[in-house]
Formats: sequence, structure tokens, C-alpha cells
Amino acid sequence: MTCIKSTNRFHLAASLLLTICSANVFAKPLQYEDVFELEFVSDPQPDSQGEQIVFVRNWMDKQADRRRMTLWLSSADGKKLEPLTDKDLSASNPQWSPDNKQIAFIANGQIHVKWLDSGRTSQLGQLTQSPANLTWSPDGNWLAFTMFTPKQVKPPVTLPGKSEKADWAKAAVYIDSKQYRVDGAGYLKSGYRHIYIMPAAGGMAIQLTEGDFNHGGSISWARDSQSIYFSANRHPDWQSNPLNSEIFQLTLADRKLTQLTDRNGPDSQPQLSPNGKLIAFTGFEDRKLSHQASRLYVMNADGSNIRNLTEDLDRAIDDFQWLPNNKALYIAYDSEGKGILAEQNISGKRSVITSDIGGGSYGRPYSGGEFAAADNGLIAYTQMNTQKPAELAVIKNGKTYTLTDFNADLVFARDIGKVEEFWYSSSVDQRKLQGWLIYPPQFDPSKKYPLILEIHGGPHTAYGPHFAMELQLMAAQGYVVLYTNPRGSTSYGEDFANLIHHNYPSQDFNDLMDGVDAVIARGYINEKELFVTGGSGGGALTAWIVGHTDRFAAAVSVKPVINWFSFVLNADMYSYFTQYWFPAMPWENPEHYLKYSPISYVGNVETPTMLMTGEADHRTPISETEQFYQALQLRGVDTAMVRIPEASHSIYSRPSNLMAKTAYILYWFEKYRTPAMEKDKK
Repeated sequence: MTCIKSTNRFHLAASLLLTICSANVFAKPLQYEDVFELEFVSDPQPDSQGEQIVFVRNWMDKQADRRRMTLWLSSADGKKLEPLTDKDLSASNPQWSPDNKQIAFIANGQIHVKWLDSGRTSQLGQLTQSPANLTWSPDGNWLAFTMFTPKQVKPPVTLPGKSEKADWAKAAVYIDSKQYRVDGAGYLKSGYRHIYIMPAAGGMAIQLTEGDFNHGGSISWARDSQSIYFSANRHPDWQSNPLNSEIFQLTLADRKLTQLTDRNGPDSQPQLSPNGKLIAFTGFEDRKLSHQASRLYVMNADGSNIRNLTEDLDRAIDDFQWLPNNKALYIAYDSEGKGILAEQNISGKRSVITSDIGGGSYGRPYSGGEFAAADNGLIAYTQMNTQKPAELAVIKNGKTYTLTDFNADLVFARDIGKVEEFWYSSSVDQRKLQGWLIYPPQFDPSKKYPLILEIHGGPHTAYGPHFAMELQLMAAQGYVVLYTNPRGSTSYGEDFANLIHHNYPSQDFNDLMDGVDAVIARGYINEKELFVTGGSGGGALTAWIVGHTDRFAAAVSVKPVINWFSFVLNADMYSYFTQYWFPAMPWENPEHYLKYSPISYVGNVETPTMLMTGEADHRTPISETEQFYQALQLRGVDTAMVRIPEASHSIYSRPSNLMAKTAYILYWFEKYRTPAMEKDKK
């Protein structure tokens, strides 16, 4: 039995010294209701001197069935940890004032400020819509933010003859915009997102941008606080070409708008260097590939002399921040499933700082994470591993310190499945492929276990060595859980990701089967008890798998794409999908769409298959699920459909839905396990 000692002082009462054993025979396996015990850290923001860090503590409200957010403050050494906001005030987007005496944040759709010396909090102004992307001006006088601005549109038809007391049907809704609905938001109201400023002492919100364009994302202030830099797609054809954004400068005094970049592709996240001479940003030259990695660029403040700093890296840059010396930047990216933080010199030199950034996704093991740095070199970031969700960590003088342990109680009370990384070879082209195994509690390699293959979505995303509640709950029920990054996954370079360009699903199916075979070869898997599931792109691959093999005892396809022809004409991002995922419009090349559609192979399906989708899913609409369900019913294949009321594509956004999703998957698999099948026969 291997034990480690934890001396965290902040989460458990009386600063107790706990001994937590990795093989805790007294701990129970994870339970479904443990979903409500999860907590994780996000958006860490150190003050400029690196003495304190404000961050968001995310927790699950069991009564409201919602994820809630409160702001907490930690000293850089972790000795002081205290809440800044009450639990009834769901707070996010904390931002330090330039003098480190105030923290601005967003809560309940309004901007608030916390004065640290007095402890008082006040709401600034009264906004009619929820703000985002909050940031202080360097002189401390203004707060800039983005906010949706409604636009009144008169319907083209009004009906005559209605009296005041008449109870007529609701008025018809007239839609003529290309982007008229978005997953998670539903049908969009008329209007656009614009940039505003508000006095830091409170007052009126002043709109800075105009026009029928959306202005979102981060805002960077000029050092004299007289202008701002931002990214927007203000081209006349912006709805048809959604990726073609540019960098702009806007001067406050005269509202003069200057376009600084002009190329085909996204230019995003502008950030002015500390001396105001350079602008760093992310983007790429658009080649209409299904995956194009964002590179880090710098240019002069006037838009001249653009150069690519990370072309040799072949990884997508997720976030970055200037160092005070103006000569280098911190950059965050994923590589082989891990979250990497590195220092990137503008001359080209690069060095890795840490490789354990993660967070945000706690249901499945997706990569991600956040960081921010202080002027003294302290870096605060979200640290994640396979055994618990993201915690707050700092890097100071080259050493890493974990400052919170909000999940210590859960880890102590429950036997979390151990996770093992392994590599295997593709039978298609001998490429090296990466996967992970989650073992059930008290795993014994001399016994035989059922196996669940769980497939990530995207398809251009990546799994990694991160905590995953859904998969851990599966392992807790006695299953070995396999997850991999087949071809098409990110964090292995553009070429690897684009092996499925206009070719999805295809040999990624073989990569997944090779992973299953590699695990079976270890000798502890019952080959009669193989199961497969996945969500979104993983749901599409699950439906593809059952049309190409009958080796799985049962399958659950979650929020899948079943028919690419109908999908691109029903999904919210249809302008993007038709341009980047397919060689032509569906009516121009229907054969291609059908060739890669799972519905084309439904005649081969013998595997009992359950389907599950949110009823408010606009990304992979539930009509896709219904097609496959009805086709399987017509064929007489065992099938079931689970509809999640009011849920969008992000089913797990409500904790009880995460529970329900996992419980239904395991119900279906248990139904087709060997002992259950033999019992039915008797």
C-alpha cells in the first residue's frame, strides 16, 4: 500500500495532517450523487505584485441543480484563503484594478466592485444585458466590457382586426438572418454584441462600437488609456465567412476605428506589450481545413511587420501573456493530451515551464485550463490530474506549489479509479497512438473485467490525463474504461488532425479498434463484455462502429450525427460545417455526405444501441438521434432513445443531467452483460 502525506491547510478544519492512501480499502467507490460534491478552480488572477490571487471557486448547488461560482482570495504562499463573495452572488471574471486595491467582477448580470481595504462591495450602474470580457483601463478610471445590444426590428406583416380583449395566437416570428440560433442560447434576438466603457466609480455605460457586427472576445487597453484594441469580423460577408476576423484600434475621444490586420483568417485576442510598441495575437491563414492550429503572432502597434512566433511548434496556442520585459510571452497549448505552459521569446527561443494545466471540463477528460502571471514572475494556474478536478497552483522561482485542495474530502471518502497512460500502434499506418485506462476500485489483473470504450467529441479535440467524473463513475461500477486520441485529435500537430479532413469517420475507426485490441491483449478483459459509447463526434463514431462491427455487446450513442446531409442543414453552425468539413454543398455532392454517414450502414447494425440527446440541442439536433432510432426500430434491432428535457449540447451543465447521462449508459450496458443475458435466457 502506497501512502502520501498531505499538509494542505485551507480546506479541512484545524489544519489537520491527513494520511491519504492510494489503496484505501475503507473508501467506497464513487456514487452518482457525488457529482454534487465536485468543486474546481477557474480564472485565477494574481495582483500585479504577485502577492494575492483572486479566483473563481466552482461548486454544485444540489437544491437548484446548478453550478455556482464564488470569488475567493488566496495569498501567494497559500497561508491565507478566504471568500470574497457570498454563495448567493454567482460571480465570475474577476479583474484587479491597476493599484491592486479593488477587484471588479461580474455577478448576476451586472458589474460589481469589491474594495479590499473596507471589504465593501457595490454594483456599478444598471445594465440591461449581461456583460462579458471585463477589463480595467491602465489609469484605473474606466472599465471596458462587451455586451449584447438589442436592435428593434419591425416585423414585415401586422395583422388587422385584433381587439384589445381578443385572445389571438402568438405572433409569427419572421427570420431572415443567417445565424439565427446558437446551441445553449436558442433562437437569437435581434441585435449585436458591442464594446462599452463605464466609469470605474459607477455611472452610465457608453457604447463605443457601432454597426451590424458582433464585437466579442478580449479587450486590450493602450498604455495611456486613450484607445482600445479588439478583434471583430466587420466584413460585409461576415455571416458567410465566420472565421475572417481582424484586429482593430479604437480611440475613445473621436471613436476613430483603425483596422490593423487584413488577411483571410481569424486574427484574435490582441494584447499590447507593456511598452506599447508591439501587439501579440493569435490566428492563422485560412486554408479551409477542418483543423487549423492558431499560431502566435506579433506585429508593430501600427499593424506593420507581422511575424509568426510558433510556426515551428505545430500546436494550437490557446492563451498567452506578455512578460514585463517586452521580449517574451507566456503561452499555453496542448501537446499529447497535456496542458503545457511555456515561455516564448520573440526571437524564437521557447522553454516549457509546466505540463499539468487543466480544468473546466470535469465530466470527461478534455484538455484545457487557465493561467495568469504577475509582474514579479509568479504564475497562477489551474492544475489538474486524473484523481480530482482543477485546483489553484502557482509557480514561483521555478517551483510549483498547490494552494488549494477543495476536493480532499471527496478523494479521502471515495476510491478514485487509477489512470494509466499507454501508447499503441495503428494497424493502418503504424502511427503511434495515445490512450488511457481507468481501472475500477480494487482492480485485480488476474480477474476478467468488462471494457467500455469511451470516445471524445469534436472531432478536433483531445482527451488527456485529467479527471473525468463520467468515466470514473463507469469505473466505479466495475468496468475498465478506455479512452484514446485517434487520428483527427488535436495536440499532435495539424497533419495528424487533418488525416480525417473530408474523411470522417474513416480510419479513426481502426485506431479505436486497435486500442481495444491492445487492452484485450493484456489478458484481463472479458471479450464477450465489450461496450462502446461517446458524445457528439464520439456519438457519431459510436453509430459508425456498430455499422461496421458486431464485436460490442451494446452501444450508447450520445448526441450523435447520423446523417451529414441533414446535419449541415439543421445545425447552428451550418455556415462553418459546409465550408470546412466537406468538399461541396450537400446537394452538389450527396454521395460524399452519405458515404460518411452512419445512417448509410444502419442495415449492418446488430448491436443493441441506445441513443441520447438533449431536446434543446442545436449543435447536433435531436432529429439526428430520431433518424437512427427509427431506422433501428424498423430493422428490429434492440434500441432505446433517451431525451434530456431542456438540455443543450452541453448535457452535463446541470449536475443531475450528468448523473442521468452516466446512469442510463450503465443501465444499458448492464442489461447486455453476460450474467444478465444468461439470466434472461433462463
